[in-house]
Amino acid sequence: MSVSVPEILKQHTETLAKYFDNVLASLPDAPTRLVEAIRYSLHAGGKRLRPTLVLETYQAVSNVDCRMSNVDAIESSDIRHSTFGSSSVLAAAAAMELIHTFSLVHDDLPAMDDDDFRRGKPTNHKVFGEAMAILAGDAMMTLAFELLATRAQADLVPTLVRELAHASGPGGMVGGQVLDIDGENQSLALVQLQRIHRLKTGALLTTSCRLGAICARATADQLDAVTRFGQHMGLAFQIVDDILDETSTPQQLGKATQKDRGKGKNTYPQLLGLEESKAEAARQLQLATDALSPLGARADRLLLLARFIVDRTT
Repeated sequence: MSVSVPEILKQHTETLAKYFDNVLASLPDAPTRLVEAIRYSLHAGGKRLRPTLVLETYQAVSNVDCRMSNVDAIESSDIRHSTFGSSSVLAAAAAMELIHTFSLVHDDLPAMDDDDFRRGKPTNHKVFGEAMAILAGDAMMTLAFELLATRAQADLVPTLVRELAHASGPGGMVGGQVLDIDGENQSLALVQLQRIHRLKTGALLTTSCRLGAICARATADQLDAVTRFGQHMGLAFQIVDDILDETSTPQQLGKATQKDRGKGKNTYPQLLGLEESKAEAARQLQLATDALSPLGARADRLLLLARFIVDRTT
C-alpha cells in the first residue's frame, strides 16, 4: 500500500508525542515551570523530519517496521536489551528532536536571530522569558544524552552518544552557527557557504540517518550509503530553506522571512540566483537518490522524504 509523506510524518509525530509525554512524566524532581517550557517547544508543531529520518532509516536498513503505537509496552519491556532495536531507535529519534528543538529555542533568542514567532506561535522566550528559554534549551540538550545513555541498548550507547555529540557540537551544528555569524556582511565563495550549511544544517540531518542505521546494526556499506544520502539531502534542505526565505510570506512559513538578507547573511539565492539555486537543489536530490541504490526498494520511503524536502513550500 502506498503512503504519502504527510502520513509518514504524522505516524512518527504521534509516536514521538507519546514518547515525550512519558519522558517528561519521568522527571518528578524537575521544576514545573521548566517542564512547561520544554513541553511548549516540543509540542509546538513542526514536521519532525529529523526523528522521522532516524526511524525510517532504521526501518530501511533492518526491514523492521518501527512505527510503534504502544510506546508504553516498548519502554516497560526488556526489548532494549535484545537484538531488536526498538527502544534504541526511539531513544535516538527523541534525542535528535530534543537537540534540534534546543537549537531552535536558542536561535530565536535576542542575542541570536531575535525571532518573535516559530511555527506560527510565540517563541519560547516570548512566553517564558529569556532566562527560562536558555535553561529549557540547556535541559533539552542534556536530556537528549540522558535518553541515549539510559534507554538505548548498552553496546550501542557509546557510538550513539559520540555521533550525536559530534553532529551537535563545534564540529557540527554549533560550529556551523559560528561560521554563519562570522560570515555576516562578507562575500563568501560557494565552497565557504557549503561548509557553513554542511555543519549548521547538514550535520544533524546526516546524523539522523546514521543513528537509525546504527540502531539497525547496519553494515559498513549500508552506513556509507545512508551517510552520503544524508549529506546530499542536507544540502538540498538548506538550499530550499534559503529559497523559501526569499519567496515565502511569514504566514506561509510561520516565522519572519527575508531576515537573512537584512542581517547580511550569505544565502544560495544571493550567490547563485533563484533559478540556479533550484537547479542545485534538484542536483543534490539526484545525488541523494543515487546514494540509496544499494538499499533497493527498502529505501522508497526515504526517497519520498527527500523529494518532499526539495518540493516543500513551508
